[in-house]
Amino acid sequence: MQIKISGKQIDVGEALRTHVEDNMVAAVGKYFDRPVDAHVVFSRNGHGFKCDSSVHLSTGLTAQAHGENGEIYAAFDQATDRIEKQLRRYKRRLKDHHQSRQTPVEMMDAQAYVLRSHDEETDTGTLNGMQPVIIAEMTTPIKSLTVGEAVMQMELADARFLMFRNDANGRINIVFQRDDGNVGWIDPANLPQG
Repeated sequence: MQIKISGKQIDVGEALRTHVEDNMVAAVGKYFDRPVDAHVVFSRNGHGFKCDSSVHLSTGLTAQAHGENGEIYAAFDQATDRIEKQLRRYKRRLKDHHQSRQTPVEMMDAQAYVLRSHDEETDTGTLNGMQPVIIAEMTTPIKSLTVGEAVMQMELADARFLMFRNDANGRINIVFQRDDGNVGWIDPANLPQG
């Protein structure tokens, strides 16, 4: 298991690194025996600490969690407990989906842009003649998943929505968390005729 540990304006000492490595390997190892990647980022949060953790599973799915506490070790332990709970909750579903999938999850790159925020508008209230101002460009992967895998990925990442390429038809689809607690699914090309 490869673990990347970093700190935002915090020096991550050797004792904390050892604690993170040992506990992350133990937590993930309970549920997955294949190598995975993890990224743990520590930062200050007021007078306390915040820990953002993500685990990238061999199935192509990602589990994310964060913890906040006055003690840096407790913040990490809180995030790890949440990731472990997600992995425990989804182990059977992940295992069933992975066994039925004969090929690894494919990914395609898409161009992603960061637009200037509403707060940075000009005095006239428009952005460059109604065109948004691009302040950053990057690529982001779009995974090729079944609808069930996409819902699972969205829940593991604790995200409000997920864009994916539907394995069944090759089209770009979106699943999202509705305000009523259900999951919505958008398939733009699957419109009724009439």
